[in-house]
Amino acid sequence: MIEAEALAAHLDDPEWVSVDCRFDLLAPERGEAEYRAAHIPGARYAHLDRDLARPPGPRDGRHPLPDPDRFAARLGEWGIERGTTVVAYDDAGGAVAARLWWLLRWLGHERVAVLNGGFPRWRASGLPVESTIPRWEPRRYSGYTVNADWVVGADEIPEAQRAGALLVDVRAAARYRGEREPIDPVAGHVPGAVNRPFDANLAADGRLAEPAGLRAELEALAGGRPSRDVMAMCGSGVTACHLLLAMEHAGLGIGRLYAGSWSEWIRDPARPVAGGDEPQRKP
Repeated sequence: MIEAEALAAHLDDPEWVSVDCRFDLLAPERGEAEYRAAHIPGARYAHLDRDLARPPGPRDGRHPLPDPDRFAARLGEWGIERGTTVVAYDDAGGAVAARLWWLLRWLGHERVAVLNGGFPRWRASGLPVESTIPRWEPRRYSGYTVNADWVVGADEIPEAQRAGALLVDVRAAARYRGEREPIDPVAGHVPGAVNRPFDANLAADGRLAEPAGLRAELEALAGGRPSRDVMAMCGSGVTACHLLLAMEHAGLGIGRLYAGSWSEWIRDPARPVAGGDEPQRKP
């Protein structure tokens, strides 16, 4: 995490790049329109559908991971290379910015942070904004190695659960319980998954909670499991990254991402679905 004042000190540093990740699932063009109206000076815009995911196939969830080579090429187009410090931000407590953070870490990029409190905190701090779309020199992003074992697939989850791994669903509690489903065609959750809504990681001011408090909560959630045995999911593998960010912030290491998440799980009618504590659909 990085605070607004620390980022402000590097606005003129060519080796630092800010990326605006504002996005609304129910109004997909809103974030980019708001970026064009006002953004952190020099920031590039990352569209969740176009830049932080690939187009979904018939068996995919809504936001499958981008092809690593294509994503690396996009980073280069933004003027980012291996040594660049990247700061991701949004207006949703880091819910989308964490996806960019995770994708960069997935490629082995270490110099990346999420702006604590995001754009609302930046504005509230009286820091400068601009509406001009910045210009920059493209670079070549190369020399990366994908951390393939950071991702877990749908078919691996039941066996991982039987072996003791924990699946954590970070969607809102009503969606997890199957009481409300505004986006996907089937309500409920993966059997055996526990619920910790992503905003439980946030303090009242919208910033990520202090590491010590988060560590205590997440250690209790994990029940003594190592970080690798914690698997994060959500609706489409986006806000799930927020739990992995919180784990890293708390000094627990990074867990694994079920990238397809709920929207992929329900593509196969043979996969069981639970609502509340009781199964709703069995294979």
